[in-house]
Amino acid sequence: MTSQTTVEKASREPRDTAVPAPAKGLRGHPWLTLFSVAIGVMMVALDGTIVAIANPAIQKDLGASLADVQWITNGYMLALAVSLITAGKLGDRFGHRQTFLIGVVGFAAASGAIGLSHSVALVIVFRVLQGLFGALLMPAALGLLRATFPAEKLNMAIGIWGMVIGASTAGGPILGGVLVEHVSWQSVFFINVPVGVIALLLGLVILKDHRAENAPRSFDVGGIVLLSQAMFCLIWALIKGSEWGWGDYRTLGFLGAAVVLFVVFAFSQKNVREPLIPLGMFRSVPLSAGAVLMVLMAFAFMGGLFFVTFYLQNVHGLSPIDSGLHLLPLTGMMIVASPLAGALITKFGPRVPLVGGMVCTAVAMFGMSQLDTGTGTLTMSIWFGLLGLGLAPVMVGATEVIVGNAPMELSGVAGGLQQAAMQVGGSLGTAVLGAVMASQVSSKLPDNWKAAELPPLSPQKMDQASSAVEVGIPPVGGNVPPEVAGKIAGVAHDTFVSGMSTAFMVAGIVAVVAALVATLTKRGANAGAGAGAGHI
Repeated sequence: MTSQTTVEKASREPRDTAVPAPAKGLRGHPWLTLFSVAIGVMMVALDGTIVAIANPAIQKDLGASLADVQWITNGYMLALAVSLITAGKLGDRFGHRQTFLIGVVGFAAASGAIGLSHSVALVIVFRVLQGLFGALLMPAALGLLRATFPAEKLNMAIGIWGMVIGASTAGGPILGGVLVEHVSWQSVFFINVPVGVIALLLGLVILKDHRAENAPRSFDVGGIVLLSQAMFCLIWALIKGSEWGWGDYRTLGFLGAAVVLFVVFAFSQKNVREPLIPLGMFRSVPLSAGAVLMVLMAFAFMGGLFFVTFYLQNVHGLSPIDSGLHLLPLTGMMIVASPLAGALITKFGPRVPLVGGMVCTAVAMFGMSQLDTGTGTLTMSIWFGLLGLGLAPVMVGATEVIVGNAPMELSGVAGGLQQAAMQVGGSLGTAVLGAVMASQVSSKLPDNWKAAELPPLSPQKMDQASSAVEVGIPPVGGNVPPEVAGKIAGVAHDTFVSGMSTAFMVAGIVAVVAALVATLTKRGANAGAGAGAGHI
């Protein structure tokens, strides 16, 4: 049976009969289910940003090289991105409750092992395991929500789910700064252990397994291998492109390999009885538009947030804690706006809130392109708050569009697709905007250096200076007189802000394109396939 036939048959057959009505007690209670999965999801979302604050302390304590520290982040990101869709399929096959609980236990255990590690090699190994278990956990959480909540409550649930992810992502630097400064870098990982225990206990008591009538009963092993290789090549090229150079044969080789593997994977899915990703899913224009929208949203959000951290700490000289506090308008607005966005999407459908959200995001990005070295807290707060207001409906609406337009028996795959789209978009945004920054700095720093009448540098020294300026750090040596150091700092910060401005302009343009894509979305055609309406 071809993948298209499978999806078409699945869409014709009733699915709600396969999902039992929610129990009246704790087991299967929708809002308690949401609370339970939110605890687990919070761990994974926090680790996306909290570890960046701990990296300098890890490097110093374990004597790690820069490459080692990069692998602490890259290993986690690669494992997560490569495994998400396959993990979603595991949930569809064996049940999302079991998959979620295994993910929680594994993630917490790997976190504790990192805190006990005395070598950077072990830290990297356990970070990879963290990514693999996190991949099990995230799609399963969405699958449980989809199966538990009726259609009229699903958007509100996804709104709160998105709020937890957004708040955890943005709040990671604050919590990480507090723990690293006042406890230790190990505490950044140890904190996941009690959180994981709580999530496990709640999950054992509350979560109820739901199996779709047409749930997959076999695995497309060849498809798993092809897709995993394709995702690895793509993410690896995006991670290493700035180091190797975007025209380097290695970067182009990995990108080319990714394209070839994705094409071979697509052809392979047509001839498998139970494909990993039935291509018929993408015949749904809203689902495809939702996936593209998620990539573009993550491009603008994660790519932009990457520079904001350097801007606050290296240009304004704020501590990690203070820089995190400056991002509270972003975090707070996402917390407030996500449930409201869920209610609006339930009432009016996703199209208008999604278009409006991406327009707000674009305006915020264009506004942030006007930040300079003397911008005050109030101005920054306005743009950060507007960004949070714009991102909230997109995080909620695009997730509902993807998951709600997929058949119930493919809810795990759809959840994996949503998370994979975010990972690809975030990696792409960081890579592309990083390349924009590098290009701006390399072209403007020599002229700015000369205009400030600073001592001339050799080409090699100028390249080294450019690398420092790309993250807002003045290239000041140890024996530089204070007045010269002040000039260098001024040139470095002005050049960095100029590059950041261009990067935000690009992010704003991407957000405008995303607003156009959002016009193709609509309410999930299969959103009512979960729990029967009226049971909450």
